[in-house]
Amino acid sequence: MEQDFFDQVYQVVRLIPEGRVTSYGAIGKYLGAARSARMVGWAMNAAHRLHPPVPAHRVVNAKGLLTGKMHFETPYTMQERLESEGIAVVKDQVQNFQQHYWDPSTELSIE
Repeated sequence: MEQDFFDQVYQVVRLIPEGRVTSYGAIGKYLGAARSARMVGWAMNAAHRLHPPVPAHRVVNAKGLLTGKMHFETPYTMQERLESEGIAVVKDQVQNFQQHYWDPSTELSIE
């Protein structure tokens, strides 16, 4: 069951456009599990070696904080990847968060 949920999380994260971010909670809510932000985080922690790649750096907490940064190759990798996509990060927080925010519940149609 957990792996099926992780696979669903990965499918959603692979749809986040370059230069946009979403939150753990928004992914959980989209998948019908609104209280599962922590499980989405666990999925992101397990995603780093998957193929096709999962852009886990585009998933942040609800305030735009890079709470998952310690699960990347270095503590700076997440910020570097976001900045390479045009997203400014200051003190581990996405700047202009609402401008970059991508909500799967409004961007994707549930099939």
